Amino acid sequence: MKKSSNYQIFKLSNLFLLFLTVMFMACQKQQKFVYNVDKFYDLEILRYDVPEFDSLSLQQKQLVYCLSEAALWGRDILFDQNGRYNLRIRRTCEALYNYGLTTKDQRLTTCDQWSHFERYLKRVWFSNGIHHHYSEDKFLPEFDQAWFESACAEAGIEYDSAILPVMFDPAVMPKRTTAQDGVDLVLNSAGNYYGEGVTQAEAEAWYAAHKDNSPEPLWIGLNSQLVKNEKGEIEERVYKVGGLYGEALEHVVYWLKEALRYAENDQQREVLEKMISFNETGDLKTFNEYCIAWVKDLDSRVDFVNGFTETYSDPLGITGTWESMVNFKDLAATKRTQLISSNAQWFEDHSTTDPKYKKEEVKGVTAKVITAAILAGDCYPATPIGINLPNANWIRKEYGSKSVTIDNLMHAYNEAAKGNGFNEEFMIDDEIRSLYEKYGALCGDLHTDLHECVGHGSGKLLPGVSKDALKEHASTIEEARADLFGLYFLGDPKLVELGLLPNEEAFKAGYYQQQMNGLMTQLVRIEPGKDIEEAHMRNRQLIANWVYEHATNKEVEIIERDGKHYLRINDYQGLRRLYGELLAEIQRITSEGDYAAAKEMVEKYAVKVNPELHKEVLARYQKLNLAPYKGFVNPVYTAVRDAEGNITDVKIDFTEGYIDQHLRYSRDYSPLPDVN
Repeated sequence: MKKSSNYQIFKLSNLFLLFLTVMFMACQKQQKFVYNVDKFYDLEILRYDVPEFDSLSLQQKQLVYCLSEAALWGRDILFDQNGRYNLRIRRTCEALYNYGLTTKDQRLTTCDQWSHFERYLKRVWFSNGIHHHYSEDKFLPEFDQAWFESACAEAGIEYDSAILPVMFDPAVMPKRTTAQDGVDLVLNSAGNYYGEGVTQAEAEAWYAAHKDNSPEPLWIGLNSQLVKNEKGEIEERVYKVGGLYGEALEHVVYWLKEALRYAENDQQREVLEKMISFNETGDLKTFNEYCIAWVKDLDSRVDFVNGFTETYSDPLGITGTWESMVNFKDLAATKRTQLISSNAQWFEDHSTTDPKYKKEEVKGVTAKVITAAILAGDCYPATPIGINLPNANWIRKEYGSKSVTIDNLMHAYNEAAKGNGFNEEFMIDDEIRSLYEKYGALCGDLHTDLHECVGHGSGKLLPGVSKDALKEHASTIEEARADLFGLYFLGDPKLVELGLLPNEEAFKAGYYQQQMNGLMTQLVRIEPGKDIEEAHMRNRQLIANWVYEHATNKEVEIIERDGKHYLRINDYQGLRRLYGELLAEIQRITSEGDYAAAKEMVEKYAVKVNPELHKEVLARYQKLNLAPYKGFVNPVYTAVRDAEGNITDVKIDFTEGYIDQHLRYSRDYSPLPDVN
């Protein structure tokens, strides 16, 4: 029987509606996550997704929530560590900004001075203070001091006038952490790790007098500030509840105790208990016990770092900055890092270093790929993409270490960079660009894995050599050692054999990126006329420059084409051999504590910049309108509670903006006084 025309119209209408529904859902899927948030100065703000959060159990979500709260309460600590005036400056600027938002005073908020002021405040938030987060140079306001004073007066904002020269005078506290040779590193650094008037010689003498030479040494100075008492004698102010930063650590401890209720197992419960006790007492023996318990916790899916950790910002490399990262294991991707860590002994045995500097038995190297759930302190807004802890060599030797690669952050970087024109501008030809597009992200992941999993965990110190023997150059040399370990093995056929690389050509993408970055493109992060001072940048240039100088058979070279310079690699295996030679020497320097050799290596290859090449790189970047530094806004976690206050669910939201997030953090998580 023939169907009516009305039926056919009905059928077509339904098909059309179905088509529209499918298209709408497809568009939603494509547009469901926006990575780019904001851009100002040389900074770009991104969002990161937290895939699989919804697949966590309720208990794991509750744990993530409590640990995230513990993380956010430490924010003020880092601001104060980065400079004793930072909290006063941030709060004064925030008070003026909030006044402008609430009064909607058009005379104030529509002028050029206000837009410069807003950008300055966004920069202060990004750097956790008034010094650039990477170069560590003080950035000066583009608004006038007279306007700032007048605006604060109009808003009725009272502030300490001592902040004015700190903000506006370029000669006052110009460098957060200086590595300049021949100057007093403590007196010439603006960081608040030492009290006013404490000199480098006095600090080093105090540390030498209190050094722990036992087989299981305490990390003296990790969680304290050295100050002069009324008699002019050096003494410690310990970071702990009831001590320095106690007002913030009380809140950190409260939420760590809440997290105890949701611990996944007894081992994780011990980790939390040790960290709580350390924050309450400041006892360094307890910190060692925490580190050992943390390394042993291999079964928990949710994990965290919380406390005084990395020592890069202390000019003497001793005191830890406050940081936190809450994360959970990416179960599928972790298979990659577990494969690397399970072969740690093979990598150690086959490295180019002298056998007397190798570990006879590599213990406890564990690795995983993680999904970051919250970033805080020295991990926020700018963050590492890999972590290897603990830092105490004796713990690493006896108990091993945990290495992580942060997959969702790397994914965010890659997604945000698509189509930005960088590869077309700086890579030499289509062949290299094609190679990098195919394998660049994979090589980046693998190099990070190798760097963190086996690089930092490789080698050993000779008996009697101190962990701080290389002094101000220790961080640069250590990062170079781990990078070189990763680079050397990135080009090893073993990675193809293990199934980590698809073929023996893929590693070339990683080699090209390392040399191009170290010789050229990272220079965009340096102001004209400045030296390189940040440890990771020094490390990359050290490797690239040393290899370039020793490439006597033109294994790698820089060529000029149409007025622009490009990297060309002529012999990738020859380049790998050079990486191996440098790795052997860097390991020797580390194992022997050869300060003189470290100093010579760093000063010759890592510090000075080619001014003409630098000028060219800056101009090429400017044409692309690219921001060389990137950081993140965090997702917002909201606990759903029942009538009794129990957490019944945790919701995650990605819509909070950069300004709103920092104003909220300053409003809700800021317990420290202006002066600490």
